[in-house]
Amino acid sequence: MPLLQSPVSPMGSDTVMPRLARLAAGLCVAALSSLALAQGAPAGAVGPQAVQSGERSISQWLTRMHEASRHGSYVGTFVVSSATGGLSSSRIWHVCDGAQQVERVDALTGAPRSTFRHNDRVVTFLPQSGLVLQERRDSLRLFSDLLQHEDAAIADFYSVRLVGSERVAGVSAQVLLLEPHDRMRFGYRVWSETASGLVVKLQTLDPDGRTLEQAAFSDLQLNARVNRDQLIEAMGRTQGYRVQRLEPVPTSASAQGWVLKPTVPGFKLMSCVRRSFSSPHAQGDAAAGAVQWILSDGLASVSLFVEPLERQGPGREVSMVMGATHLLSRRVQDAWLTVVGEVPQQTLQALSLSLERAR
Repeated sequence: MPLLQSPVSPMGSDTVMPRLARLAAGLCVAALSSLALAQGAPAGAVGPQAVQSGERSISQWLTRMHEASRHGSYVGTFVVSSATGGLSSSRIWHVCDGAQQVERVDALTGAPRSTFRHNDRVVTFLPQSGLVLQERRDSLRLFSDLLQHEDAAIADFYSVRLVGSERVAGVSAQVLLLEPHDRMRFGYRVWSETASGLVVKLQTLDPDGRTLEQAAFSDLQLNARVNRDQLIEAMGRTQGYRVQRLEPVPTSASAQGWVLKPTVPGFKLMSCVRRSFSSPHAQGDAAAGAVQWILSDGLASVSLFVEPLERQGPGREVSMVMGATHLLSRRVQDAWLTVVGEVPQQTLQALSLSLERAR
């Protein structure tokens, strides 16, 4: 699993809130899930007249949740737990002032880490290693564009039902069940704040309906007073840190000597970038990075990372499960392939076969 051993891995710099925002943009990836409810109607369920979901299509529900994640201000504590016992939490400050979106996410468990995002700029502070990671991410825009196009493929592979209402972190929320039409993708149970549509809780369900992972606010202050300028100033305080830039460069499979073939219905190419890891101390091929493809069916997303084999040594094939996230890493001809996403293992295996060397 060579790619994940690097402290500057593209996956290693991810945080809870980017995953939540991507989910709200299309419930893609990554990443948030599960604590099973009892069989039957959930606690606090409302009467049958409110359980009809015909008023909104699945794309309309997802667009509403995505827009809620982009607007308004809030402060809260977000907790992610898995069925295998994993638990992590983060403190979040989010503010949207017109077209300017700024947020700060502080990890409350594990190694100290603070991640700031100003629109597409992301800065992550790692105090224990004295390192700051700087990058740009356009994944939120990509998934937003997908929803704006009212992609009918989402409805081809998922259906939505409004199944009740509950209170989460002190706010009223509608409970939605997003059910896949096949066993190649996971289902989701989503708690969407009634007034705004903001996702306040989410469970990822395996093909048999078991909860794999859950993400939820334990406390939440909507319309909180968050100082945008102070957050922007804090993300620029890099004195005393080594600064490392993760610089994605748009590319294509053919330009990198690969052919990308569809292997799982519904999964489409969202982006392809070459990620270089540059720093003032980088020498020789130390700045070389990985090529990343992002595939999505509109809800789930999978990333395929390819690195030169000579940079990784012999390596060995690895298969891992972390809550709702599955990972597969293996050699493909003269390269090392890592595939990771919140999809069943059989889907990950199939998508790992979508890349072939161009002849």
